[in-house]
Amino acid sequence: MPSKRMGRVNEDVKRELADILRSLKDPRIATMVTVVRTEVSGDLSYAKIFVSVMGDEAATKSTLQGLASANGYIRRELAARLKLRKTPELKFIADGSIAHGAHIAQILQSLDIPAEEDATDEQSEDAT
Repeated sequence: MPSKRMGRVNEDVKRELADILRSLKDPRIATMVTVVRTEVSGDLSYAKIFVSVMGDEAATKSTLQGLASANGYIRRELAARLKLRKTPELKFIADGSIAHGAHIAQILQSLDIPAEEDATDEQSEDAT
């Protein structure tokens, strides 16, 4: 279980990376890229950055390539914004959890489950 300090470091890195990614001008990086979560190692040497990209597989692949090429700039900006002893090496990993959640929501919406009206009708019938 990560300590409170590591939890704060993870959240700080996540917040600052989200801000840095919004300012990038690389056309390969999609405008709808979201930092889902970060996992910084205990010695602050490495950080896994899980990003979600809205779009198809090609958009995700191109965004990851753009992030990999901008890795030095992103790391330098992160070092300037966070006062850490070390600035971790960043590894960007695609995360499909947001797209998966949207797909599940779409499936649930298409099921045509009766609204609360039917549930209240059943309750009133049971009461009589």
